Amino acid sequence: MVKKILIAVLVAGAIFGGKYVYDMHINHNFETITEGKVYKSGVIPPDELEAYIKENNIKSVVDLRFPGTGDLENNPEVPEELIAEKEAIAKIPGVNYYNNGSDQVPKKHNLDYFFKIMDDSTNYPVLIHCYHGVGRAEMYSAIYRIEYEGMDRDEARTSTRFLTKWSSFDLGKPKGDFLHSYISRKDSVK
Repeated sequence: MVKKILIAVLVAGAIFGGKYVYDMHINHNFETITEGKVYKSGVIPPDELEAYIKENNIKSVVDLRFPGTGDLENNPEVPEELIAEKEAIAKIPGVNYYNNGSDQVPKKHNLDYFFKIMDDSTNYPVLIHCYHGVGRAEMYSAIYRIEYEGMDRDEARTSTRFLTKWSSFDLGKPKGDFLHSYISRKDSVK
């Protein structure tokens, strides 16, 4: 019995470990938020960007990274990486690059700039990305769903992230609380 449990644990570990390696290092946490409109990811190496952009007909890339935050675990950006991405995108005709360097929980100026980008229909389809693709990119994807798809804020919070419980998107955590109490632009004018 113990042997069967150990084998099951090892198989589950191999499956989840393999998925982690695939998501983080091969697929760069690329995920469809809304087919043909919005995608999210972690950093895609500059030499792989064009393939992702062409395959998904992406017209704009919203980069949520900014260097020098001092938070090397959550925001491990370096200026050279941002420059390399911007230069790679500049070589792809018809694709816009927007840098909206954001903290893990957006500030008003970040949201204002994000809405300016997303309100312009000529920017779609859009790729939203941060470093890992599991923090800021998911936060802004949830905000997109609330603002542009009319999704309930808690549904957006829980559906944008694979596992919400015990994550930074859980209630009682800054990201979870931000989304749980988020008031959409349309609801703020009522």
